[in-house]
Amino acid sequence: MIVLKSADEIQLMREAGRVVAQAHALVRELIRPGLTTLDLDRAVDEFLLKQNAIPAFKGYQGYPASICASVNEVVVHGIPSKDVILQEGSIISVDIGAFVDGFCGDSAWTYPVGEVDPEVQSLLQTTEEALFEGIAQAKVGNRLSDISHAVQQRAEERGFSVVRDFVGHGIGRKMHEAPQIPNFGPPGRGPRLKTGMTLAIEPMVNMGSYHVQILNDNWTVVTRDNKWSAHFEHTIAITDEGPVILTIL
Repeated sequence: MIVLKSADEIQLMREAGRVVAQAHALVRELIRPGLTTLDLDRAVDEFLLKQNAIPAFKGYQGYPASICASVNEVVVHGIPSKDVILQEGSIISVDIGAFVDGFCGDSAWTYPVGEVDPEVQSLLQTTEEALFEGIAQAKVGNRLSDISHAVQQRAEERGFSVVRDFVGHGIGRKMHEAPQIPNFGPPGRGPRLKTGMTLAIEPMVNMGSYHVQILNDNWTVVTRDNKWSAHFEHTIAITDEGPVILTIL
């Protein structure tokens, strides 16, 4: 069942989203060659606790950290580690979720580490654009798959592929609520979008094939062809005036 949120509940989600956006601002400042992904996790964990926010990922189905830190060919759910050291020219997707006053905000962003190759920069730009193309379709009266189709269209017209195995989701009092939001498919299908829906839209776009696999830790998702992947995500609310991004400052 898709849970519609009241204006007051959306305002509470906006506060959770603001804290997540602040955490991303911190990450953006910290990222540099030589930093470990565990360093990032500790910094975000400390920041969230100072904001009286609860890290949404830590302990979720046994996940051991406060962020997901996914480097290069890692698509999503990379576990922070002291052994993963950021290198000049690499990219890192950082996914952060937090509960504030019982509501969740969830956002991911892929950051370059120093200067990256033009094709990698194109991957980042395209995935970010795909996110905003999807958000633009999150308006009253549209169908859920209008979001999916917009994401896929932008990614594929630039020569990239869209991950099929992982999807966006509804969000609110739980991090993962109905509906699931694929990043591919024809338009005009699925539930009609209504005021009060709150969604986490999150394109995952690969430089090569869309095929992925999960490593033996049962979390880390990598591309099968080892080509690089980007991940961008915002939590949004559907309103009568159009989509509102909640995970921004």
